[in-house]
Amino acid sequence: MTTDLFPTLEFPLLELRGVSKTYRSGSLQVQALRGACIAIREGEFVAITGPSGSGKSTLMHVLGCLDSPTSGTYRLAGQDVSTMSEEELADVRNRRIGFVFQQFNLLASLTAGRNVELPLCYAGVRRAERTARATEALARVGLAHRVEHRPGELSGGQQQRVAIARALVTDPALILADEPTGNLDSASTTDVLDLLAELHVAGRTIVLITHEADVAAAAARTVHILDGAIQNDSGVHQEATHRG
Repeated sequence: MTTDLFPTLEFPLLELRGVSKTYRSGSLQVQALRGACIAIREGEFVAITGPSGSGKSTLMHVLGCLDSPTSGTYRLAGQDVSTMSEEELADVRNRRIGFVFQQFNLLASLTAGRNVELPLCYAGVRRAERTARATEALARVGLAHRVEHRPGELSGGQQQRVAIARALVTDPALILADEPTGNLDSASTTDVLDLLAELHVAGRTIVLITHEADVAAAAARTVHILDGAIQNDSGVHQEATHRG
């Protein structure tokens, strides 16, 4: 497991305390999160579930430092995210966290290899090392033979595996996956969930956003959110035991 970015912690890797998020447009206000409290420890595999519009994607954006809370505190590896500079936040997003999205977010004009290299380009890694690391990441998701193929030449399941390889190429300890199986058939869904399970066994912390109960069942812990508030957390008793 990667240890230089997130060293072994005595406290939660991710911790929200009373986090709310309100979006404003003119006189209209929408409260997407309402006093969310959650602690996720290093090495957990957690599914965050809820219907469309429940606030789970907003929660993922806050956890991924893609958006900031309106109120409350978010601590990442013990550090209050609100105290981080823009440069530090960019480093967190590029090196510490691997993102996987429902829409794959691959550039159609680039090969699978070049798509996977992108986070390394932003990090200033040299071309030869980028190519080697991207090829290795694609091999880890079973696509060593597809390095030179463009997204349009790949199936949906293969495109999502390219996206997972891109998330892995910086060797992050934390993977945030937002509806990663939403556009996939059942066979491809199984492949992606198996891959996430393998990454979890290898030591990575996985947070999976989904509205599908069978997908959430792949995780060891489930957090249910509704109308911006956390309704149920199967890990609460485990956390209390750990602290006690």
